[in-house]
Amino acid sequence: MPIPEPSFTLGIEEEYLLIDNETRDLASDPPKALMSECEARLPNEVSPEFLRCQIEIGTPVCHSIAEARQQLARLRRTIADVAGEHGLSPLAVSTHPFADWERQHHTDKDRYNELARSMQVVVQRLLICGMHVHVAVEDEALRIDIFNQLSYFLPHLLALSTSSPFWRGRRTGLKSYRLSVFKELPRTGLPEFFNSPDEYRRTIQVLVDAGVIEDATKVWWDVRPSGRFPTLEMRVTDVCTRLDDAIAIAALYRCIVRMLYRLRRGNQRWRHYSRFLIEENRWLAQRHGAHGDLIDFGRGQAVPMRELVDELLELVREDAEHFHCVAAVEHARAILTDGTSADRQLATFEAAIAEGATPHEALVKVVDQLRAETLIGC
Repeated sequence: MPIPEPSFTLGIEEEYLLIDNETRDLASDPPKALMSECEARLPNEVSPEFLRCQIEIGTPVCHSIAEARQQLARLRRTIADVAGEHGLSPLAVSTHPFADWERQHHTDKDRYNELARSMQVVVQRLLICGMHVHVAVEDEALRIDIFNQLSYFLPHLLALSTSSPFWRGRRTGLKSYRLSVFKELPRTGLPEFFNSPDEYRRTIQVLVDAGVIEDATKVWWDVRPSGRFPTLEMRVTDVCTRLDDAIAIAALYRCIVRMLYRLRRGNQRWRHYSRFLIEENRWLAQRHGAHGDLIDFGRGQAVPMRELVDELLELVREDAEHFHCVAAVEHARAILTDGTSADRQLATFEAAIAEGATPHEALVKVVDQLRAETLIGC
């Protein structure tokens, strides 16, 4: 019997940094009233993060990209409105340009206290934010099958999202330094390959039975079967400062999931490549972002992202038409032209230095740019 087509509904989660509007530094101790007011205005759509200078939002289940865009814009705007009442602003970015992780405090909740106890300085350094996109695939066997094929595309999505070129006031030389910080945690990076849902469950259960983790939500791979929903959760990407960039990546990921389903429906599948090779593309995306190259394993050569994006858009065109989101996915080309948030941050910094600003003054200009871009289109 053929597997029914999944619903492919989607949800987007984003983590933001809260800054003081005067100093542009992080609000290491934001007032409790801020979170209370956010929760009152956005019940079940907002939550604290590990660090008190962070806040996380999650859209409701969305049936279209247009709906996801509307919901994400509403959430960004509401967080900004509430934060503004306290002299703060949210930044949709994966690292703050000059903040110091040693000056931050973690949220006083049981789960975060336990995380701080067990992970020690590794988690204390976790001054990073990410964007996660859920796409529903209700059949468990199909979900694991598609999950096994998604890793190939993760570097492409990462390259389009990069927003973390600075760390503690320094240019890192990477477009996504966030992943270098995140990889210090266990159970991160590219996922394993599983032959069946049973094998996946047995593997997770080994850690549960050993008392190492409580459940699958403590497995933080770049993509994972969600531990709470019948979805495939993509976690590799940085937070996109511009709303339209975030929506383009969410739409592209959703189309890739459906494309892999179409292959399965036709008794085909995406070719399996070694984790070693995909790790190299992941590094290239992290290092160079949208203006670099990735390796085309079939051709055996490095290919510019522009060419790879054109090929990817053609590959998922049928799916973009099915979801009525052709314009959203084709916005990926605009990202290549305008650059990612990381590219724009570096350009702002370098322009300010050329005009005679000190490094700190230049970084403040970067923060001002991020604050403005977070709300474009909201």
